[in-house]
Amino acid sequence: MRHFLLLLVILLAGCATAPVAVQRPALPDAPFAFNGRVAVKQGDLHDSAGMRWVHRADEDEILLLAPLGQTMARIHRDMNGVTLDTSGKHYTAQDMETLMQQALGWQLPLSGLRYWVTALPAPDGESSLERDANGQVGRLHQQGWEISYSRYAALGPDALPLRLKLQRDGTEVLLLIDEWEAQ
Repeated sequence: MRHFLLLLVILLAGCATAPVAVQRPALPDAPFAFNGRVAVKQGDLHDSAGMRWVHRADEDEILLLAPLGQTMARIHRDMNGVTLDTSGKHYTAQDMETLMQQALGWQLPLSGLRYWVTALPAPDGESSLERDANGQVGRLHQQGWEISYSRYAALGPDALPLRLKLQRDGTEVLLLIDEWEAQ
């Protein structure tokens, strides 16, 4: 029995993966993937979901997940536009923001958020950054949104954020990133 346990421990150790780098990508629209949670407050609407986001420069796939991991909604963006599938319904639009509002009732700025989740301003439009003592972005203002960063995966200025809050016009979005994945 002792040999079996030792063999099991060795096998499990062999399956362990190396820790994921927690540094911001070198390029502004570099691929990323993360698992996390999102909570939205907009007027009387209070909603939350798990989130899995895989981003590539020409494509995004975002899964919004129920508490037990079932997919509630799938958002897909590519050069042909944006689609959202939820509860047997299929929605299409030219941009992610319109689609989110139409299908889920959320005003979620996904086109800017793909940059903001890595603590970078979107390349289009004016922005202002405030950095903390570690050189990390503490606050970012862009497209009428105020994005506050309150937790990072490491102390360096290129660390990826783990907690950010977006606010604009009575809408508040809290994004908690549980795990960044190397791409």
